Amino acid sequence: MNVRQPNISRRTIAVAAALVGTVSLVIGAHAALNMRSLDAAKTVATEEVTGSVDRASRLALVIGNGHYPDANAPLTQSINDARALSSTLRKHGFDVDMVEDASKDDMVRAVNRLKSRIKPDSVVMLFFGGYAVQAGRESYMLPVDAVIWKESDVRRQGVSIDGVLDMMKDQGAKAKLAVVDASRRNPYERRFRSYSHGLAPISAPDNALVLSSASPGKVADDGRGEHSVLVGELLNNLNAPGSVESVFNKTRIAISRASEGEQVPTVSSSLLEDVRFGEAGG
Repeated sequence: MNVRQPNISRRTIAVAAALVGTVSLVIGAHAALNMRSLDAAKTVATEEVTGSVDRASRLALVIGNGHYPDANAPLTQSINDARALSSTLRKHGFDVDMVEDASKDDMVRAVNRLKSRIKPDSVVMLFFGGYAVQAGRESYMLPVDAVIWKESDVRRQGVSIDGVLDMMKDQGAKAKLAVVDASRRNPYERRFRSYSHGLAPISAPDNALVLSSASPGKVADDGRGEHSVLVGELLNNLNAPGSVESVFNKTRIAISRASEGEQVPTVSSSLLEDVRFGEAGG
């Protein structure tokens, strides 16, 4: 039995070979493109994770309270200060939670948000601008909905500055920073006998740095500028080289000299870290 061999021309074989080669090239190019896309996705994911870690290591809670019903006029500088300081801190790598005209519930929630995000490597900063009152040798930030008639009202309706710093310590923050611009003559001072002017000394826990706008027991005028005297000078020094401790000290000295000793901010330090505003990683 004779089997007929298929008649395949050389041209047909050449065309088939060319098609096979083209398909192979297309498959190879597609695979290479997929690999590039995968590599790019990994790079983006890595950058996002790295960025989130860097930002999470520098946290700030900024509270600016200005509209107190019991006050004769709003503290417009406190709001301006909170906004300007938040913007500057973000430029220096801080993840900022800013709250304006905060009620007691607002302040408690903000502190709890901060607490939940603190990690052992975190540099954490608190700023408060508004009214604060000392009671029982401790200073309390006052929310805008505070109703103050006696000293026990301060403890019940205020938020302890020392308590927030202790929370940072308990959460294991690497460094704790606080700027308290609240040494103002407030509308509650004549309502109870035991009232004391200004703020109580704020104790810096381990590895902490605290800047307040006046000496303990003293009050400070706001001035007439867009920002308070303290925050205006602090903003001028934030971009200066050097440690955060040197920035706070330069601010204190500049205000003391400009006021001829009438307003002397207080810097309390137990800082062991070389923290710098100008370095996102430090």
